Amino acid sequence: MTASRRRRLSTSTVLIATVFALGVGGIVYSRVAQRGDAAAPRSQPLAGADAPALTGTADPQAQALLPPGFRFVTPGTLTVATHPAQLPLADYGADSRQIVGVEPDIAKLIADGLGLKLVLVPVAWPDWPLGLQSGKYDAVISNITVTEARKQKFDFSSYRFDLLGIYTRTDGPIQAVTSPADVAGLKVVVGASTNQDQILREWDRQNIAAGLKPVEYQYFDDAVVGRLAVITGRADVSFEPNATGAYSARDGKVRRVGLFPGGWPEAAAISVTTRKGSGLAEAVTHALNTQIASGTYAQALQRWNVSEEAVARSETNPPGLPNL
Repeated sequence: MTASRRRRLSTSTVLIATVFALGVGGIVYSRVAQRGDAAAPRSQPLAGADAPALTGTADPQAQALLPPGFRFVTPGTLTVATHPAQLPLADYGADSRQIVGVEPDIAKLIADGLGLKLVLVPVAWPDWPLGLQSGKYDAVISNITVTEARKQKFDFSSYRFDLLGIYTRTDGPIQAVTSPADVAGLKVVVGASTNQDQILREWDRQNIAAGLKPVEYQYFDDAVVGRLAVITGRADVSFEPNATGAYSARDGKVRRVGLFPGGWPEAAAISVTTRKGSGLAEAVTHALNTQIASGTYAQALQRWNVSEEAVARSETNPPGLPNL
């Protein structure tokens, strides 16, 4: 890392805006705002486990883009796989049967745009690639980041920016994490073998090489236990997908002190994933852009407190991360 870049990353008083080009249409990334406050203010109550379904805007043009002869898993139905594990992404609702969250909401908007009924299929995260390739479902919407390796096997339609947040307890002493040096010596809750784990290890490597204290890694199988460790002070911060951190921050017990692109230092897009060459991606992208224009897309993100991750326009197969 150059000295100029180190100085740029260490600015801790105001907005740091990093612009990345994503896709032919020029999706502009400008969400990485290093702030000491919590997530953005909310103008309406957040949804929860009893969230009602949204209704998307019909899109005849997207329907016309559906490839002739495309074999849906069930005719007239868009079958979408998702991993119901944690809100606001996806989890089971109050009845323990319906899957709710921002991912199911996006799936519903797309299906409505395409004039199709939606069927959500719960799937374990490691199983979605083979299941999609084998035709068990038509698409996957499950917080999937676009990578160049994945683009060799799948097509993508972007609908959120991949952001990672660093959260601390509300009454804690940490005010901002804007550079690798800021995590030196901290006890950090992080998911094992995740993108943020890899980023944190790179920061730790840089810090140790500079003579700073190493990070103390805190791994928990249960996200609730990890959050409790931060709230009680047993850990200093958590490093996690910003969506889950922002949603958790709704109770005021934690606040965000850092925000970084999911492929640090590069940006990445979260995208609807479809089979490579199936032709479905163009229709999905068009349907997403119709929801963006009509405001239903913004409504879905706002009610789950992930508006910061909104894209101005969906793109088919935007540039992906070179690796995870």
